[in-house]
Amino acid sequence: MNKVSVRCTLFVVALFMVLVGFGCSANQPGETAAEARRRHHRVMRINNQEFWSDIDRALLLDKPSKLTDMRLP
Repeated sequence: MNKVSVRCTLFVVALFMVLVGFGCSANQPGETAAEARRRHHRVMRINNQEFWSDIDRALLLDKPSKLTDMRLP
């Protein structure tokens, strides 16, 4: 391999390592640890709600039952 392709490969690997290491897990500029924790908990709560909403939709629990609530003789 020539020098240019080796440099490009090393650059891509280094860029990948930086993005993986400092991706979405890094705090936003000016954000305290408590704010980051609150944001993380909020995202996890919303994801959990959406997950259970999808489960309810798959099991047809998101709509009222069309069965009668009266006992039949």
